[in-house]
Order: sequence, then structure tokens, then C-alpha cells
Amino acid sequence: MKTVFEAQRRNRWAIARTSAEERRVKLRRLRDALLANRGRLHKALYDDFRKNPDEADLTEVFPVVSEINHTMKHLAEWMRPSSVPTPLALFGTRSEFRLEPKGLVLILSPWNYPINLLINPLVAAMAAGNCCMLKPSSKVPHTSAFVKRLLAELFEENEVAVFEGSAAVSDALLELPFDHIFFTGSPRIGKTVMAAAAKNLATVTLELGGKSPIIIDETADIRKAAERTVWGKFLNAGQTCVAPDYLLIHESRLAEFVSEAKRVIAERFGPTEEARRSSPDLCRLVSVGHQQGLAKVLAESVRHGAKVEIGGTCDEAERYMSPTLLSGVAEDSPIMRDEIFGPILPIMTFRSLDEAVRVVQSRDKPLALYVFSRDERAV
Repeated sequence: MKTVFEAQRRNRWAIARTSAEERRVKLRRLRDALLANRGRLHKALYDDFRKNPDEADLTEVFPVVSEINHTMKHLAEWMRPSSVPTPLALFGTRSEFRLEPKGLVLILSPWNYPINLLINPLVAAMAAGNCCMLKPSSKVPHTSAFVKRLLAELFEENEVAVFEGSAAVSDALLELPFDHIFFTGSPRIGKTVMAAAAKNLATVTLELGGKSPIIIDETADIRKAAERTVWGKFLNAGQTCVAPDYLLIHESRLAEFVSEAKRVIAERFGPTEEARRSSPDLCRLVSVGHQQGLAKVLAESVRHGAKVEIGGTCDEAERYMSPTLLSGVAEDSPIMRDEIFGPILPIMTFRSLDEAVRVVQSRDKPLALYVFSRDERAV
């Protein structure tokens, strides 16, 4: 690890001096290799998540391809210096705003979208003329092995290198004096990353999770709200950082929403629990431990007074949990403690929008918030 780091440190200025066209060539090579190896990637994601190939393309491949295409289109423009006014105290001089490479970049990616959330930061870092070391999650070993092999075929280690392994590998990487760190994951680990970066005055890009709410008021189109909520919540089995984490709905629309959501779940994933378990469109949870944790908090929430409207079926051997709606959820319910990161949607009711806003504001700031309303004042 230290040997590769020193090799990248020696190479950083050569990479920094590359032109826009030289960087575009590398990005094009990465894009074409990813597309050429889609079959291998589909198999890796299936082995890790039992993920449908169409979902893999939608959430992993196409976002990366789109990012690369956008970057290639604008890279020369982004690299050009731009003139800015010169302060009067510096009369007689010319001022420019220039963007420069950071140098050595560390990318620590999560397991839930192991291609998208690893390669997109790499695209940005490479386009900016940096050397990169990447650490994919050990929870998705098949996809991590795919990434390591793919990038090793495309780049020398003194420019792009991948290190697999446990959290101990991440800890060791954080001891190295990188210039910038990308991290996607939990706020708890984000604090550790930021503390490590501070030791070397490294800058950070942190994309952290949170309990993202949906608010549905009395004016909303319930059919549309149910369709979009079901899609957003159960994509990737709820293992998405911006997935709706809980639902606040006006008490007058609760029954209608639950009925519509059940209909959408039945249409998309199967009319029975057995059909849903066999559906090719429901991927699996990342680990038995994650499945056990979700099953435990679900059971605790039901004992706390929540009602399972649909779902609640678990299969530990398959790492499966069915799409689950919970009504009658209290603010202090176990399911409301932490980010769920699974296919469980707790539902709470409100009488006024101010009440819903109070619930959201009483919690840590969410990563996203979704509002369904026909009242412009509500948004």
C-alpha cells in the first residue's frame, strides 16, 4: 500500500500536466471497457445481491456512462483559466481563476451501489488530473473483484490502484497523507474519515446517509404518490441513501394510500408473498447480519404498536425481506431510531402540515425530502 502510494506521489505531477484530450482518452477507455464487460458486471452484482440486470444497468452502468460522457464534453471548458477582476491594490497586474489537481485522492466506496459510487468519484478525480487509490466494500466481494480486475487492465498502479479487504484496509489507507478523500457511507464512519483527513489537512467530500422523509398532504394525487413511493423505496431492496425512510401523510388520506401502495406492490412484485419472494425484480439484502438487524427492529416496532399492512416476511438463508408497509408508527418507535436501509416503510399521520414539518425538523437533517402536494404553498 505504501509502495503504491509513493509511486503515485512520484507520478502526480506528470498526471497533473496531462491535457484535456489525454484525460478524455482515459475516460473513453474506462467507459468502453465498462460497457464491453457489462455481462461480467451483471453476474457479479447478481452474485452479491441477486440484482436484476435491467436494474443493474439503470442504477450502476448508465449513471457512470452518463457521467463520463458529460465530463468528456465539458472537460476542456472546465480546465481553461477564467479572467477575474483585479483589486485596485494590485493595479497593473492581471488576475485569473485556475483549477488545479489536488494530487493524490482516496476513494472509499459503500456496498449498496458498488460501481456507481466508486467509479463516478474516480471519473471526477481523473478528469481533474489526480492519481487515485480506491477501496471498494468487502461486503460485495464479487463486484469488488470485478472492479479491481477491470481497472488493473486499464491503468498502471502509479495512477489508479484498487485495494480490497476489510475495514482494517480502510483504516490503513486513512493513515496515508492523501490530498483529498471521497467517502460515501454512514455519518458515524464519516466522522472518522474527517478526523483522519484533518491530520493531513486533506479536503473531503462526504456523502452521508440519513432518514429521508416523504410528506403527502391532503391535496396529493395518491395514485401517483403511491407509485413513486413504492419505486423509490423498494429499488435495491431499500438499500439506497436517498430512499424514502419514513412517510408522513395527512390522516384523511392514509387508508387510500395504503390501498394504492398494496396494489402497486402486487402489480410490480407479485400478488402473494410467495410470488414476491420469487420475483426477479426484488434484489436481496447485502448480508445475513443486515437481514437479521432489519428483522429484529421490525419485530420490536410491531411490539411497540406498529401494524404490518403488507410484507414482513423474512428468509435469512436467502437474505430476503419482502416489501413492507408499517402503519400506526409512533415517533419513538424502534424503526424511527436509525436509517433503515431496507424494504420497510414506516407510516405516520399528521393533521396539519406544521405538525409534519415539526417531526422532520426534530430529527437530524435528512439527505433528501420528498413532497407530494397540489398546494404550491406546501413546497
